[in-house]
Amino acid sequence: MSRTLFFAKRNTLEIIRDPISLFFGVLFPVLLLGLLSLINSAIPAESNMTLYQIDTLAPGIAAFGLCFLSLFASMLISKDRGSSFMLRLRTSPLRSWEYIAGYCLPMIPMAMVQVLFCTLAAIAMGLKSTIHILSVILGLVPTACLYIALGLLLGCVLSEKAVGGICGALMTNLAGWLSGTWFSIEMIGGVFEKICKILPFYPSSQAAQALLQGDWMLALPNIGLVTLWAIGASTAAILVFIHHH
Repeated sequence: MSRTLFFAKRNTLEIIRDPISLFFGVLFPVLLLGLLSLINSAIPAESNMTLYQIDTLAPGIAAFGLCFLSLFASMLISKDRGSSFMLRLRTSPLRSWEYIAGYCLPMIPMAMVQVLFCTLAAIAMGLKSTIHILSVILGLVPTACLYIALGLLLGCVLSEKAVGGICGALMTNLAGWLSGTWFSIEMIGGVFEKICKILPFYPSSQAAQALLQGDWMLALPNIGLVTLWAIGASTAAILVFIHHH
């Protein structure tokens, strides 16, 4: 464990040295929350449009914002793969799962800080401050683990340039369109709605919204589904890391 923690400390320093990562990881979801709140203020009350209301929007944005962790994780590991650093690591006694854990550990606190900043900003915009906000922060840890694992999985097979497009553009679009953050998937229905409920993006958003309302009966099944996806992605990342290294 001490070897993993030492490796995680090195990765923490790498993340801190990258101000762009910190901006997108912490500030961008807050800016997005503010922009959509402004849009909501311009929507007439008689339209009964609740999607962009702060108590619905804040947990959705908090869940969506974690998708940027995929970009950070993939760029970090792909950058290491393209340098002599990975060759030096292979001479160390670290096992494959310890490598993956070393990349994951520093990003989980970053994810929790990101959700905290997003919820604090939401409170400033009118969200009612309750103890349930702490549940949202903890309940989104499986979502953070999922995005980190997906980033590491892609970073193990793609170049540093390629992960910028895949994890930056593609992942954020998938997370946005399939999470129900921008529009109600129930309005579309059909096969699209069924796909969204199977994939982890929509359940993560639903879990965050349910936790904010204190509805654990709705939150737990969604958290469970996201956790299964996170375990699968983490296992795949470890296996691919073994194969490619």
